[in-house]
Amino acid sequence: MSDAAQPTAAEVRAAAEAVKTALDRHLAAVERRSGEDDPAVYDAFNQLAAAAEAYDELLYDRYDEVTPFEIPGTGDSMPPYTGPEEPSALSVLIRRDYSVAEPQRLMAQARRVEAADEEGVGAEASGTVHGALGLLFGEFEPDEIASRHKEFGLEEGDSTLWVTAADETAEPGEWLEAPFDQADPQLVVCRFDVSAVFDDEYDDGLDDDDDDDDEADADESGDVGAGELDEDLDTDLDDDIGPDEDTEPARPTAGR
Repeated sequence: MSDAAQPTAAEVRAAAEAVKTALDRHLAAVERRSGEDDPAVYDAFNQLAAAAEAYDELLYDRYDEVTPFEIPGTGDSMPPYTGPEEPSALSVLIRRDYSVAEPQRLMAQARRVEAADEEGVGAEASGTVHGALGLLFGEFEPDEIASRHKEFGLEEGDSTLWVTAADETAEPGEWLEAPFDQADPQLVVCRFDVSAVFDDEYDDGLDDDDDDDDEADADESGDVGAGELDEDLDTDLDDDIGPDEDTEPARPTAGR
């Protein structure tokens, strides 16, 4: 970058002051929050992220230096809202990602569903990972699976929720063939993202302390620790699966 195109020292200083102001506004919004999903906190977060990003860019352009923090997933990735001022309908779009951390546990839970099915619908489907997933998601609501994912051998990944506005509700069956194709970012009223990237730095400094605290609490109270409970559950699942059973999940095939 040429010297003529570089920001001035005053511009960098002004950007730094904007970050300080945005920090104060964010803290004030958090202190006055009216609930877990308070839009004022969400807006203040986005303003802080935008101010931090602008300062980071100017600092680098002027001094070839960077800031020690990064705020991912800001609202800058979304275009300005152009939907109705007073929406009469809305759509909620949710995506949750999981990894299959324990296939044996997943299939053991699916076998329990099969065993409780008096009509025998879906019998033998629990012998494959994709069949077990179909059984469990057919039996339990997605919110229940989200709250009990470890019981089903799943590990949470990123998730996002978009609330989009509309003038009127879609006709029945209108979008079922392609439910997410018509998601217009300009109609998003608000969105809420959950990602490990928000927590990694915070968790790195706390893991060791938390482990020590858990061990100390268990020693003082005499209560059974979470690790021991998980070992008991693993033992039950191993007994259910059986030592001679082939626990390698079959490769999913297309179609049903």
